[in-house]
Amino acid sequence: MAQTFAEDQYGKKVDRCLSDTVLKFGGGLVLGSVFSLLFFKRRAWPIIIGSGFGIGVAYNNCERSLNASK
Repeated sequence: MAQTFAEDQYGKKVDRCLSDTVLKFGGGLVLGSVFSLLFFKRRAWPIIIGSGFGIGVAYNNCERSLNASK
């Protein structure tokens, strides 16, 4: 049976957090861009808000994931 070290588990959690952050940021960026183009006359604030929400949700998920092991 292969033995997993705590450092390896932490590394996997951090990798998952980084990939989740990239996906959520990208999703918020795309949604903000769509809303900006369709509804808000190409303003920048929907893009910034969508990206910020994506990063905030990813941060919350990462914090919960990393603190669950304590």
